[in-house]
Amino acid sequence: MPLDPEFVADCPYGPGGLLIDDILTIDAENHFVRASMPTHDDLPLTREQRVHPVRHPRHVSGGLMVHATGMLGFVHAYYVLGLKHKDGWIGYGGRIYDAKFKALARPGAPLILEGKVTQIRKSESSVFARYEFEFFQNETLVYTGEQSAMWINTVAKSAGLELLDT
Repeated sequence: MPLDPEFVADCPYGPGGLLIDDILTIDAENHFVRASMPTHDDLPLTREQRVHPVRHPRHVSGGLMVHATGMLGFVHAYYVLGLKHKDGWIGYGGRIYDAKFKALARPGAPLILEGKVTQIRKSESSVFARYEFEFFQNETLVYTGEQSAMWINTVAKSAGLELLDT
């Protein structure tokens, strides 16, 4: 589905930092989301690359892929968990357990980003989630990762509700 303007407005990053242009799958029952990320020469960091055809070909920065995991986590939090930034919820990456860059992602075909929650703990004012990610360009697996994030309701926190201790 094309990006909902309310979703874009709720994101803690502007459209250039959101990095995704289409949400392809939301499977709430299985805590699985899939989205599309355009890959073009004007992506942040990509546009600054000093390209050499052999030693340093133009590619999607690994740093952007790690950032994209956070944006995919935001898709999950917003659509599956119902955690809205406008209601005081914000997410922070907690730990990268594993990050593997399997192939270069070249500008052109979009990346298909997939994320699945493997563990979740909730309290009134926080949610801990552990994610597994796979990113594909065409049929090529370009990135896998396992990370955790903490979603905190800053409104509840300021009201004195206790946060989940991780």
